[in-house]
Amino acid sequence: MFIIATYSTAVIFCIITMLCWGSWANTQKLAASTWRFELFYWDYVIGILLFSLVLALTLGSSGAGGRSFLADIGQADGKNIGSAIIGGIVFNAANILLVAAIAIAGMAVAFPVGIGLALVIGVVENYAVNPRGNQLLLFGGVGLIVIAILLNAYAYRRMQSADKKTSSKGLLLAVLAGVLMGFFYKFVAGSMFTDFNVPEAGKVSPYTAVVIFSVGVLLSNVVFNTILMKKPFTGGPVAFSSYFKGGFKNHITGILGGAIWCLGMSFSIIASGKAGPAISYGLGQGATVIAALWGIFIWKEFRTAPKNTGVILNFMLLFYVVGLGLLVYAGA
Repeated sequence: MFIIATYSTAVIFCIITMLCWGSWANTQKLAASTWRFELFYWDYVIGILLFSLVLALTLGSSGAGGRSFLADIGQADGKNIGSAIIGGIVFNAANILLVAAIAIAGMAVAFPVGIGLALVIGVVENYAVNPRGNQLLLFGGVGLIVIAILLNAYAYRRMQSADKKTSSKGLLLAVLAGVLMGFFYKFVAGSMFTDFNVPEAGKVSPYTAVVIFSVGVLLSNVVFNTILMKKPFTGGPVAFSSYFKGGFKNHITGILGGAIWCLGMSFSIIASGKAGPAISYGLGQGATVIAALWGIFIWKEFRTAPKNTGVILNFMLLFYVVGLGLLVYAGA
């Protein structure tokens, strides 16, 4: 399987993760005018699973290092398979809340608040399990990101006070999504062998872990999204028949969104071998900055906010960028 050899390459992979995780939600925004997010989400999950299989059968089955996908999944024990599946279930519960928050409050709020909170929890959680990197720089970066989250929430509250149509439900869903999202990564990382060049019996490669994780996402979605379609956060119930009425553009947009997210997830996991789970996960969650830029400058999600809100958002972005920089240097 393909294995990263240097820390600098791992950082590049993490940056690609950041771009993917910060941009996939544009597919939801593009579909939103004609397609409910509950319907979009079925295709999104399918896209995650399909792309994980593509990577496992290509990069995950080439090269002399590690163990090829089919051989790897054939020897995996139940405990590690279960761990990766639990990671998929936890992620899916969090991500459905995040997608709902995007639909209500927009990318520029859902990501900085939800994913920012997940970043803080995930970095601390993963560092406790695998303490790699300079502690002072790592937690200094986390502290700046916490400040950025608070600034974003404050900016949203300002807009809410100025525009009575702005709902606080989106902000609450983003917080709940962030709390859950911060815990999924450790389950996936726990299923893998730590040295990707030296496979361990029963443990799985990063490529196999992502495939099993994706199965957990798909299985849990049958429960979570079915409930959400019957009891949606906004609007009336959605019938399953509506999914089959969607056109090719509706379905391919969701699948593309899932594939983009899965590319980011896979690269984050692959990079963790050199960068360590805490830094790999934390830097990848810098997607908050990318998503915020999309939301603020492309989708104009703060257009109804009071005049000086832009200054607050600029400081929010600054704290995020500096905090992420400290995360990178923490593992150098």
